[in-house]
Amino acid sequence: MTLQRLFRTLTIVSSIALFAVGSSSTCAQVAATNVPAAIQLFQDLGPVDPSTEINITVHLKLSDKVAFDKAVDALYDPASPTFHHWMTNSDLKKYAPTDEQRQAVRQELENHGLAILSTDAIGFSIRAHGTIGNVESAFHTDIHQFQRNGKTFRANVRNAQLSAEAGNLVSSVAGLESHRVQPLYARALTPRNPKMQSVPLSQLAKGSGFPAGSTTQCLSASATNKLKGNTRLPVAVYTGNVYMENEDLICDYLPAQLQAALGLNQVYAAGINGAGQTIVLVEAYGYPTLEKDANAFFKMAGLPQLDSSNFSILYPQGEPNPKLGILTGWNIEMAIDLQWAHTIAPGANIVDVVAAGEDSESFQNAVTYVADNQLGNQVSNSYEEDVDLYAGPLEETSWDDTIEVASAKGISVNFSTGDSGDNGVGSPLGAPGVPSNSPHGTAVGGTSILNDVLNPNSTVTTGWGDNVTVLDSEDQVADPPIQEGLFGGGGGGESVFFAKPSWQQSLPGKGRQTPDVSALADPQTGVPIVITVDHAQEVEFDWGGTSLSCPIFTGVWALANQKAGSSLGQAAPAIAALPYGGVQDVLPTTDSTPTNLTGVITDQNGSTTYSASDLFSEFLYGNKGFTSAFWPPSPYIDIGFGLDSSLTVHHGWDNVTGFGTPYGIAFINAVTANAK
Repeated sequence: MTLQRLFRTLTIVSSIALFAVGSSSTCAQVAATNVPAAIQLFQDLGPVDPSTEINITVHLKLSDKVAFDKAVDALYDPASPTFHHWMTNSDLKKYAPTDEQRQAVRQELENHGLAILSTDAIGFSIRAHGTIGNVESAFHTDIHQFQRNGKTFRANVRNAQLSAEAGNLVSSVAGLESHRVQPLYARALTPRNPKMQSVPLSQLAKGSGFPAGSTTQCLSASATNKLKGNTRLPVAVYTGNVYMENEDLICDYLPAQLQAALGLNQVYAAGINGAGQTIVLVEAYGYPTLEKDANAFFKMAGLPQLDSSNFSILYPQGEPNPKLGILTGWNIEMAIDLQWAHTIAPGANIVDVVAAGEDSESFQNAVTYVADNQLGNQVSNSYEEDVDLYAGPLEETSWDDTIEVASAKGISVNFSTGDSGDNGVGSPLGAPGVPSNSPHGTAVGGTSILNDVLNPNSTVTTGWGDNVTVLDSEDQVADPPIQEGLFGGGGGGESVFFAKPSWQQSLPGKGRQTPDVSALADPQTGVPIVITVDHAQEVEFDWGGTSLSCPIFTGVWALANQKAGSSLGQAAPAIAALPYGGVQDVLPTTDSTPTNLTGVITDQNGSTTYSASDLFSEFLYGNKGFTSAFWPPSPYIDIGFGLDSSLTVHHGWDNVTGFGTPYGIAFINAVTANAK
């Protein structure tokens, strides 16, 4: 099945659920079946071993879901008398199912051999443990394993409903369908000097700060480069910007440089540094040297150290084997999140909430734990499980059921939008990720920050979308140039499952649009971290991904909450309500400037001229807004910034950068202007 046909099929199936609901609802209701449509399109590996042990979370139907949705909406409406009057557990319990209903669901789960683990603090959900066989029996379904592109997930292949009358009391279930939750960090393509990517701390002089060799002057002025291979023809001449011309340097932002690029020095000067706020980071597994590595990073950056007064790690599901964090890459994720959230809001406390596994149910439970215990006003989640074309109704709804409770309590639950652009789906919808597509979450996309070659004292911010066109290959001029396409870009697009929330009504389309906001994510204009590798600490450069943009934005939101003096709640509605200019709009650049790379190739048939757009013609999607540059040495490439698959940047909201990127005191003042 072609990707285009897959897209059309899933759109039709998913639209049945989305557009059957009234326009006032933000959450789709499943009318006929909760079997994921995507299972028909991927390889069925057969039934999951019935003895496999899993956890599930059963979300119960509320006493009046429509009233609850409206009440949460009103919390974010400046004209409402309840604006920013966040709900307490007591307020939330007014919408909870009755004790009798909750007991009926518990009893039915137990009747099928499932052990009850916990009930959330307000009685909205029940968590249980058992085998796949127990779950299949309880929900009258079969659960199979599926595979696509080397990834596996499990899902119910028949409509799942809890037995007896208790089945009518269930809203959604997490854990029947399960995807691996994946961190969203990315690393730059290999630089000219690979040794600069990792520098052991043992090689640095004590107190010397970060290793010399990083720069934010990533683009050099226009230059001409002549290419020739081992034959007389073809030859090529390329003229334009040069990316990282100096082979001894690497393009990265150190903490003070990123703070300055985001206009935060004026914010700090006003006494706003996150004091009194707590940033929560939701992670998996953990790793033993997390705090030690972070403090080494902060020492080099001149930032406050972490200790028991401002940092803690919580394991709500029990402490897992930390070696799993290193084996699965969560050590890198946790290093990025902690080191860069603290960089942006150095006065805030930080709590790491660590899930015991990588499955989606474990992460939902971690978010529930944060909300139950009101751990902080802002939560960074640098992961996704899949795009919403592939996730099923139970999975999608259970995520939003979880996040809506946090939103009602005034907690901003922020999610990365992904690192693969539209995931190959194409226009018009793109492919937003789960759970960043939740109407009650805030979706954080990505940008690149490049120095303007015409004005070294300023920067140009583009949407993160890095493309490569090969100009020579195997000591031969590429004739024509080889367009490889996207190798990293922020995710976004229109959900085919969730309708637009009330605060997005002015945006195009019918589904929830992502992202809402953006921050630096491009590893080609990336950041360093400190991490322990083989028992030795080292500085590693060139990290990025929306795993970076999410903790950056979460840190900024902590600054805003400090200025407000009370919680601003979920960030997305507040940002959508800002007047134009409330955030720094990420505007498209143009390829008409003479500094974007152009070329002339001469072969036995004559000379062919390539404009900047010609060099990326297969991946423009009608977009002329990008910055491109020559990247030496051989194999020489043309690197294009700001071409994010079919996702495009334009004035106002767009599906790469949302409404833009927060900048300095102007953003802090704008977003707190209506705070109560």
